[in-house]
Amino acid sequence: MLTGGCHCGAIRYEVSGPARRHSLCHCRDCRRSAGAPLVGWAAFRADDIRLTTGTPRDYASSADGRRHFCERCGTGLFYTNPIIFPGEIDLQTATLDDPDAVIAPSAQIQVADRIGWMKGAHALPEFARFPDA
Repeated sequence: MLTGGCHCGAIRYEVSGPARRHSLCHCRDCRRSAGAPLVGWAAFRADDIRLTTGTPRDYASSADGRRHFCERCGTGLFYTNPIIFPGEIDLQTATLDDPDAVIAPSAQIQVADRIGWMKGAHALPEFARFPDA
């Protein structure tokens, strides 16, 4: 059982089944929605996700796509599109209580929209916390 929720805790969910896939999306729509250079998405059967607290708001981000988010804190949670992903819900993997518990991403998608400086991000120096000033 996976659990997760929004930043403020107003929305909580449980996931009972395995992820069908996990991808890192670089599309402009995801980037703008999250305010981040990419978004991790894991797809689950819609019946495997259950809200335990709260109800997300949603809005039409495209003709068929719906983004679901916490109305209080703004955290993006889910994406649905019955045309592209019938019977599935994409879940933003960073909203999981333990993101390492879901399968590792198997692809980067929508790289045609990737921010140029993200291509080499894996080669940047790493620091466990903030670097010395």
